[in-house]
Parts: sequence; C-alpha cells; structure tokens
Amino acid sequence: MREFTIGKNDSGQRLDRWLAKNLPLLPAPLAQKYIRLKRVKRNGKGTKRDVRLEAGDVLQLYINDEFFAQPEQENTFFALFQPKLEILYEDEHLMLVNKPAGMVVHADEAEKVNTLINHIQAYLYQNGSWDPREEGAFAPALCNRIDRNTCGIVIAAKSAEALRIMNQKIRDREVEKRYLCVGVGRLTPPAGSLEQYLLKDETRKQVSVHRRPVPGGRTAVTRYRTLATEGPLSLVECELVTGRTHQIRAQLAAAGCPLLGDGKYGQERWNRQYHRRRQALCAWSLTFRFTTDAGVLSGLNGRSWRVPSVDFVKEYFPRVSLSKL
Repeated sequence: MREFTIGKNDSGQRLDRWLAKNLPLLPAPLAQKYIRLKRVKRNGKGTKRDVRLEAGDVLQLYINDEFFAQPEQENTFFALFQPKLEILYEDEHLMLVNKPAGMVVHADEAEKVNTLINHIQAYLYQNGSWDPREEGAFAPALCNRIDRNTCGIVIAAKSAEALRIMNQKIRDREVEKRYLCVGVGRLTPPAGSLEQYLLKDETRKQVSVHRRPVPGGRTAVTRYRTLATEGPLSLVECELVTGRTHQIRAQLAAAGCPLLGDGKYGQERWNRQYHRRRQALCAWSLTFRFTTDAGVLSGLNGRSWRVPSVDFVKEYFPRVSLSKL
C-alpha cells in the first residue's frame, strides 16, 4: 500500500484524473476496477471515480508496485536553463510577464526550448517557488496566449487554484485586454467597433472575415480608436471583446488598415518599405474587472498594468507618449 496526501494544487481534481496523471502506467480500465474493489481509498474509505479531491485528503492505494512511475531525478533542464523575463507583476498566485516579439509561448514544430513557459518554469524552479517533484500533476501554466511575433502581457498562474480562477475570469470577460498596433491606412470612422465572423482554415493557419454568419464561423468583436496618424500609418488601440485567433490582424486588414509587418494579412510592399518583418502589435494593457467572486485573486480587482515601452511606437510615432494615453 502507498499513501498520498493531496496538496492545494491538486484540490478540485477528479480522483480518476489524479490517478491517470500520477500513475501513468496504470491502464484506465484497471484503475476503474481498483476503485470499484475499494483498492483505492480516500481517507480510509471506499470512494467513487468522479469524487473531487480536497486539500488534506489522504489516498491509500492498494496497487501493485509495477504501476507506480519511478521517482524523477532533479530536473536538469530547469536547473541549467537561464531564464530571461521582464516581470511586470508577481505574487504568490500569478505573474504578469512582458513577452518579447519573436518568442513562442509554448513549444511548436519550430521551437522546443526558447519558449515563454520554459523561461517561467525555470525561473520559478530556480527561486524555489515550484518543484515538479512535489507538485504532483500541476505545473505553472499560461492563462492567455499571444502570437510568436506579437509582444506584450501574458498571465501565468503559479498554482492550480489561480489557473482555474483566471481561466474562468477570461471566459467570463472579466479581464480587459487592450492592444496597440500600427496599421497602413485609415479606419473609418476613426473610432468604433468591428463585429464580424471569423472562419479558421486549419491547413493554412489563417482566418477569413465574414459579415454574416457562416458554418464554423465564430463571432469576433473588437473595439478600436485611432490615437495618431503619421503619413500612411495609423496608431490604433484595440480592445478585445472576444479573443479569436488572429482577431485584430484579420479584422483590421478587412477594414482596409492591415497591420504593418504582417506577413499573413498585411501588404508586402509596405512591409518592405518600412523594413518591418513582424506585425506591429503589442498586448500593452491589462485590467482586472471582476464582477463575481475571485477567491485568492480578489486583491487584483480594479488594478491595471501596462507595458512601459513599445518599440514600434517609438519608431513610427516618436511624439506619442504612452504615459499620457
């Protein structure tokens, strides 16, 4: 028999999912059988597979040793990796990090090492905030994502509780996200709302914009205001009401103001003229506006953060002061 005490980061998980993550060698059908036979006990009593575990619960597992994964040795990668982060805010529950343009948030087919989540996990591992050997199934995770070539604020949860709460707040639209971008052309009117439908092409990794509903299309709403103009360029602030793939890039292009440097939705002649290889887009402002209980994150309600400096604003709109926006 082996005994495990449930920590706060595993609280709220179903028993069968906890078993799947912590005993990867145990087949799911056999796990269900062991639960029925009461070879898996919670606080000394038989239990059900869909019971939600609570912090402090003690699990007794009468399961053969062969199904237990071998204890992992110290994670050499996290110990040796040199994290580079611009941290805008950090507490015991979450972090706000300014991701640079050119970095992916998670590993993809082109990049496995230099990812934002690797930098965050290595940072937390090295300062003693997170140890994968003690956390069971939880690992620090991102609550939102931005494209490789987009810079700006990304939210990272340091605990399972913070991850669950923040993900729900984002789904409930209680997190206000504003972006700065440079478009080629003028938006008419200079301030307003774009409300359309986006259809994603998985093969091309691109979306199309439609004025009317289409099969598979998803509603996309972006509020915008033009902050300044300089020659053919417009500095625009966008607020995401919905959060669809490539939403700002696709909608502004469809409105006749494609982002400078955008290789998918932009205009190559302008990208070449301004020597811009990445879309001029930054997730520059974040405000928490909770309308329901936020638990351990309640102290963040009403607070805002902004990226202190945006390279393309300096380059194309030197007279604009971000501090005055």
